[in-house]
Amino acid sequence: MTPIIKITDGITRHPDWRMAEPVNMEILPGEQVAICGDNASGKSRLVEIITGHYPLLRNEVRYNFDDTGAETGTPTQKRLVSEQLRFISFRDSYGEQDGTYYYQQRWNQHDIDESTPTLGDLLVKIPEHRPGLRQQLYSMFALEPILDKYIISLSSGELRKFQLTRALLPSPRVLIMDNPFIGLDAGTRDLLKGLLETLTRETGLTVILVLSKYDDVPKFITHVIPVEGMKVMPKLTREQFVQTARHTTTSLPHDKADMIECLQNKDITLIPFYPQDGGEILCMNDVSIRYGNRTILQNLNWTVHEGEKWALQGQNGAGKSTLLSLVCADNPQSYACNIRLFGHRRGSGESIWEIKRHIGYVSPEMHRAYMRDMPAIDIVASGLSDSVGLYCRPRPEQKETCRMWMDIFGISHITNQTFLKLSSGEQRLCLLARAFVKDPELLILDEPLHGLDLNNRQRVRDIIQLFCQRPHKTLIMVTHYTEELPDCITHSLTLKRNV
Repeated sequence: MTPIIKITDGITRHPDWRMAEPVNMEILPGEQVAICGDNASGKSRLVEIITGHYPLLRNEVRYNFDDTGAETGTPTQKRLVSEQLRFISFRDSYGEQDGTYYYQQRWNQHDIDESTPTLGDLLVKIPEHRPGLRQQLYSMFALEPILDKYIISLSSGELRKFQLTRALLPSPRVLIMDNPFIGLDAGTRDLLKGLLETLTRETGLTVILVLSKYDDVPKFITHVIPVEGMKVMPKLTREQFVQTARHTTTSLPHDKADMIECLQNKDITLIPFYPQDGGEILCMNDVSIRYGNRTILQNLNWTVHEGEKWALQGQNGAGKSTLLSLVCADNPQSYACNIRLFGHRRGSGESIWEIKRHIGYVSPEMHRAYMRDMPAIDIVASGLSDSVGLYCRPRPEQKETCRMWMDIFGISHITNQTFLKLSSGEQRLCLLARAFVKDPELLILDEPLHGLDLNNRQRVRDIIQLFCQRPHKTLIMVTHYTEELPDCITHSLTLKRNV
């Protein structure tokens, strides 16, 4: 049987992108594959080799798509690899990589005009190669009610559904997806797994999933290619992998926990623009947000007091990102709403920096938008001034604080490596350290464990738990995986999507 994809003794031409040893792997017709490994193990680099992004010195990747359509007796007429093989990367899930900060595009009304494309405008241009597939995708992802929404107004979950639909409509022979289930609510995750299983069974589609969460391997996957320490390990059946996969986690080392517990507590009486009585952190009264004829939030009343730890939940498109943008002063409509933050009415003369100095924040959109290829320690240091990029040289003691938080998050070894050359998991840990570096009073974490492996998920949960046990710390956390919530959660708010 001729492999669909085969690599023999693959070595990339550029030394910076080489694996620890030559790559040998093959994927046969009928196999559905998951590439699994810890953060920075080499999964993304292997995918870049498979897709031809990193050319090889010799023995280039061999593709054989001639059996496409064998199940229906209609061999493919497509010959270009780019048509046959589609890859949805981590950053693709949150829009185009144009370097424009996501929230600025989303919330500035003057950016929306007649030339701004809607979801339907973009999808209708993509030909449908399998009759009925478009309607099947629209139905599964509940896209029909939002086809007239502008792309820049979609939630992160809705953007992910759009990218998946865009990749599946042309019916490629091979579909590679990097952590496809992150950012999707539980119902949509199950629907996506069911759709992929149906497509692989009925159309001859070969799926390659890149996963950091070993418990995310769907049942339709037949084989797993483990990647460890920049080495591609022998291919296993799914059953073999499930039996041998590591399911235990390591807690935060005691010396790192001591670093958090020994942090000096702030004297809140000396903090400007902060409730001196330690009371109300956030209060929203009858807050409604509308864009055109769409209502995102309607008559929302929500009060958060100092020391409370909130889980913010809801389906994709329910308004979670919109709500957080109001808190973080990223949404201009917040100044027209009845919102009090840190005891002050929004729009009463405070600057955006007075608001942000108390907030540590990380989100998938921020991760996607952070395209600065500068040293990781500078990424962390940018959190001291709430900038995208570093424009003020940190003082020596501030640099030391950055190094401490990188050590706590287990990334001290990448201090001087540049951001865009890190794995997506290492990037996420950098941005988490950035959120904690100024010891904020309000911690807003939107899907903080996205793309992290088993041990790093446990590490981050432990860090959140310890940090929030300190005085005057308030938490708002968003996740679609309830098991990711730390034990310190005291309250929950669930948003319902407005149809």
